[in-house]
This record gives sequence, structure tokens and C-alpha cells, in this order.
Amino acid sequence: MKLTTLLLLPLSTSTAFTLASARSRSAPLRMGLFQSLFSSMSKSYPPPCVMGDESLMSPKAHGTSPSPVQKDLRWNCDFSTADRICNFNRHYAEHAGYWTSTSFLNEEGDKEINFYDSNTGKLLFTAPKGRTFEQFVAESKSHGWPSFRDEETNWDYVRVLPDGETVSVDGTHLGHNLPDGKGNRYCINLVCVAGKPVDGEL
Repeated sequence: MKLTTLLLLPLSTSTAFTLASARSRSAPLRMGLFQSLFSSMSKSYPPPCVMGDESLMSPKAHGTSPSPVQKDLRWNCDFSTADRICNFNRHYAEHAGYWTSTSFLNEEGDKEINFYDSNTGKLLFTAPKGRTFEQFVAESKSHGWPSFRDEETNWDYVRVLPDGETVSVDGTHLGHNLPDGKGNRYCINLVCVAGKPVDGEL
């Protein structure tokens, strides 16, 4: 009997994300492959990242959140897509490049942009910080989703779970942390951070 030995090599983070991006391009909203690749890689990310636990995503009145997403989201983001991804989802995403099909690039420019929770209107990210708008856009286009760094994240309201899932303290699914050579990189669905600010969050 002839035996064949298979050599299994671990996937690097960048390779895993490339595979996930390819899957997403061919099947919009699907990030199941991405989730499965990282589910066994639970870890604790160093400060300033603030870790959270599964209790944040426990069932609530509207999926994992107390309420639906806001009706009139910024940048013409689609309500039904946003509500599904934010509140009834742990493994899927808007399709890669979706954010470039919105009015985001036409409306925004060389200034800091505040990104608010599509459910609650709480401030989650402010970008760009420590880089230009062009650099922020280039990195986001390269990966397919708006990509934020530690200094652009509002840790009052953002948490990262051990498998890299990035969520709000109110249970909104946002995206995933995919660190690279520069550090933590939060790849976030635009539909999840397209809310309008509530009082005190400007």
C-alpha cells in the first residue's frame, strides 16, 4: 500500500484575509470562511485595544441589539443590509468594496470623519488620524472594507472579542480585527458605522 503524506501549513493572517476577500467578492455578504479560519485563533490583543466577551452579543430586543438601525443612514447606505449585518449576524459582511459604491468618497475629503454606530448613534471611530485621507482610502480599498487603526478607535464604545470580532458595547456587529505589520487593523462594515450622532456625540 502506498501512503501519501500531506503537509498542512498554517495560514498567515494576510493569507487568510485574502481568501476571505475572494470568497466575499464571489458571494456578497459571506464571511463564513473568514470566521472559521479565525475561530480557533482566540487571543488577547494588546492595549490600547479593549477586549470584550460574548455577553456583549447576547440576544436582545432586536437580534444582538436593543433596536434596529437608524432609518436614514449616512452615505446612502442600505437600511436592510445594515440591519441584517449589524443585528442578526456574526459571520457575514457587506461585500468587499461595497463602501466605494456609496456616496462616501464623493462626500468626504481631507478632514477627520466621525463614524457613528448605525444603531445607537454613538461615536465609534474618527479617521484619518496620523495619516492622510488618501492613505486611509488606499488602505481601505486594498482590503475591501474601511480600515481603522487603534488611535482612530473610540474605546469607550468599541470592544474586540477573543476571535477578533469587533463590536460595539451595545451589541452592534462592526467587523473584525486583522492585524498587520503596523499593528491592529479594524476592517469595518461601512453600513455598521453610518449612523447619525445622538446628542452629545458630535
